[in-house]
Amino acid sequence: MIKGSLSVFIVLVALTCSTAKPDEKPMKKEKMKPQTLSRGWGDQLIWAQTYEEALFWARSRNKPLMIIFHLSDCPHSQALKKAFASDETIQNLADKDFILLNLVFETTDQHLSPDGQYVPRILFVDPSMTVRADIVGRYSNRMYAYEPSDMKLLLSNMQKAKMFVKAEL
Repeated sequence: MIKGSLSVFIVLVALTCSTAKPDEKPMKKEKMKPQTLSRGWGDQLIWAQTYEEALFWARSRNKPLMIIFHLSDCPHSQALKKAFASDETIQNLADKDFILLNLVFETTDQHLSPDGQYVPRILFVDPSMTVRADIVGRYSNRMYAYEPSDMKLLLSNMQKAKMFVKAEL
């Protein structure tokens, strides 16, 4: 019985192998580019790796921290990322005057979700580690949300965050 079952199994394996198309090439694995900390928000910018590291840099360099919460598969996040990355004025100001962090996950610090955990949202934290609840977007139900059409407002808010640091010294 076992010999018969084994023989049938071998015949089935042989038939399966012989019916495969010989000209089929094995699937190629696509080369993935290594993920950078920018995640597409500005590859030339220097990004902090963690919230704790970003707070340390903000305090030691006396610069405001800009935190971008987003998801890689969210169409709203993708649209905002494209607008943010293509705006040269925002990119230059971010490079020169800000500590940057983008997160695709929530932190345990509840101060970073003052009106809920939604994406995309952008918050500013000053070097004294205070979340600037007074620097908001244009929506009352999602106060820290921005859309691609809000780049002028975001730029204005970045300038406010920068000025608050100088004014509070």
